[in-house]
Amino acid sequence: MQIKITYAYTLLPKQTIKTHVPSLRFRSSKPKLNLLPLSALSSNLIFAILKSKTGFLDMNLEVDTKPTLLSSSDKLFTHTLTDGANTHHHHHHHQRRRRCSSSSDAKPRDAPTRPNRTQSISHAAAETYLVTRLSFILLRYLGVGYRWITRLIALGCYALLLMPGFLQVAYYYFFSSQVRRSVVYGDQPRNRLDLFLPANSGEPKPVVIFVTGGAWIIGYKAWGSLLGQQLAERDIIVACVDYRNFPQGTIGDMVEDVSQGISFVCNHIAEYGGDPNRIYLMGQSAGAHISACALLDQAIKESEPEKGESITWSVSQLKAYFGLSGGYNLLNLVDHFNNRGLYRSIFLSIMEGDQGLQRFSPEVIIQDKSIRDAVSHLPPITLFHGTSDYSIPSDARYLLIFCSKTFGDALQRAGAQVKLVLFEGKTHTDLFLQDPLRGGKDELFDHLVSVIHAGDKEALDKDAVAPPRRRLVPEFLLKLARKISPF
Repeated sequence: MQIKITYAYTLLPKQTIKTHVPSLRFRSSKPKLNLLPLSALSSNLIFAILKSKTGFLDMNLEVDTKPTLLSSSDKLFTHTLTDGANTHHHHHHHQRRRRCSSSSDAKPRDAPTRPNRTQSISHAAAETYLVTRLSFILLRYLGVGYRWITRLIALGCYALLLMPGFLQVAYYYFFSSQVRRSVVYGDQPRNRLDLFLPANSGEPKPVVIFVTGGAWIIGYKAWGSLLGQQLAERDIIVACVDYRNFPQGTIGDMVEDVSQGISFVCNHIAEYGGDPNRIYLMGQSAGAHISACALLDQAIKESEPEKGESITWSVSQLKAYFGLSGGYNLLNLVDHFNNRGLYRSIFLSIMEGDQGLQRFSPEVIIQDKSIRDAVSHLPPITLFHGTSDYSIPSDARYLLIFCSKTFGDALQRAGAQVKLVLFEGKTHTDLFLQDPLRGGKDELFDHLVSVIHAGDKEALDKDAVAPPRRRLVPEFLLKLARKISPF
């Protein structure tokens, strides 16, 4: 019996849940692995890691439906068990209710009643615990070697040094009335987005759709809170789109989720005070790669109307695309990532095998002469990169790997309108974290705002007299964090 297993998890603070979560036993030619009992989160993660390490893309599973009581510390979660048409009745009823309430075709609802402060703090603590626990489980099944131990220690120290800024941003994220958290845009797990709204609710505001990074594994919509807060202060709405990460989904699922999130914003942002004629798409790191894939995929669909594919949004609705510190040619990056700890076996599982490296490489796709018509549909593109970015190098000067530079060259040869902006001496995290936390003048931020407000004299005048952004972290902590950053 072939069974596909997916877990959709949602944190529910201050609730203890009893549910029937199946215990799993793997049946394969490998020695039997008994994983009893499993929490929903652990089983989802462990199953995918073991799958990637053993190379089994299809496994036979025996399902034991013996009830399991989840501990309150798991704070979980709904589960989905699919076996062809024989779906569990309770799951079917749950899915039917869920789809009725969160269909992407439904009009967006106002944010749910805002929880009190105690509930918000409990929710924040539960998410912190969950991320920490997931990280340790991931390390355990990847194999904790020297490389992983040193990077884990560096990451912990890095986060600790920047904690003064993170706490201030977290307070804004959880308690500000200008943030609409977890707006539903689809019916898949994690089809949610956060909206950061300006305090001034007068004329329709320009909109930035932001796709966060996270190595395709730890991306989360809240990572864009700092950008959302600072752009909202300049009367720009920011929509941070969440998407399924590995092992919940592979790259195809991530591109599909992001495309659906873009569709929701394009079609419904006016109901939140946004201007549907001034929408910009932006991605950072892995998010830049995923959003570039979604953009190209949509352009190709629009250039081939004879295929009759469903079109729910158009690239013509986007004023521009901003790619920040992205990797656009996976064929050139797989060995580099393997050396930095994102092992080849896991990376190939994320990218759906060797063929996926080519199918999901925007730089390779754009060179296909058969899609030249699609290039004319693309909006103006700006690629940002730091020259000291060792996570995803910007230029051949580092490890002979080309990223933003060669992608920009390929776009230009194909006839797209593209601009490459390199920041001398900036690392992978400088542009997105350290510089914004430093406050004051920020080249990347100023560039974004100037492009978004171009042609709006009133907004440009306000920008000219806007107070400098306040510092969130002392300079000596920022310099120390930069030195030990694992990215």
